[in-house]
Amino acid sequence: MAAQGTPPCPATSLADPRTVYATDRILQGNTSVGRHLEAMDFKISDRSTASTSIQADIPCFQVTVTDLDLRLTTVVDHIAALPERDREMQSLQEKITDLEDRKRRDNVHFFGIPEHKEGSDIKVFLKTFLPELTGLDFSPPLEFQRAHRTGPLHEATSGWPRPIIACFLCHGQARQVISTANSQGPYFLEGHEIRVAADFSRLTNEKQKASLALQQQLRKLEIKFGLFESALVVYPG
Repeated sequence: MAAQGTPPCPATSLADPRTVYATDRILQGNTSVGRHLEAMDFKISDRSTASTSIQADIPCFQVTVTDLDLRLTTVVDHIAALPERDREMQSLQEKITDLEDRKRRDNVHFFGIPEHKEGSDIKVFLKTFLPELTGLDFSPPLEFQRAHRTGPLHEATSGWPRPIIACFLCHGQARQVISTANSQGPYFLEGHEIRVAADFSRLTNEKQKASLALQQQLRKLEIKFGLFESALVVYPG
């Protein structure tokens, strides 16, 4: 019998190229997944740090929100109180204007008196000038607390004389001069028109101007309406 020998070793076979390619792809994918996981771990770590910082800031935010809420409530209360405060301010302004007008009630403005006509003493000039100008017989005789020109000196050379304002010692005489001027119209002195006016506060003057403008507009409307009625009478429909 022939001696039995060791079976021959099978020949080593070459690896399948497709298997090698698939293995490489898997290894590359694992490497890419690993990098992505590392990046995600880094992002998660950053977000965790940011979340921790935000949580630490939340108490400060709550305090700020509470403070803002209190301030907003205060602002809303102030806004709600504005109408009442406006009424109070208007009432105070009216009282101040009334006090100012009462303080000025003895003052009278004279416009158009030529410069230097009064000489060296305006009070003495007015005591003689006003009876002649108005034709009034003042009893007791005129007396003034003060009297002077108003406005800067350069206005005297502009062609328009500066107004004279006089504070009468007797309120009744001041009213008498103004009422006489209103009823008789403007006075004239050596060809110069002399106008007389009471002394009021700025707000009162503005109200009077607005009232006068309104009266003029109403007068124009009345004239237009009268012409329209006349046209209807002449050309009846």
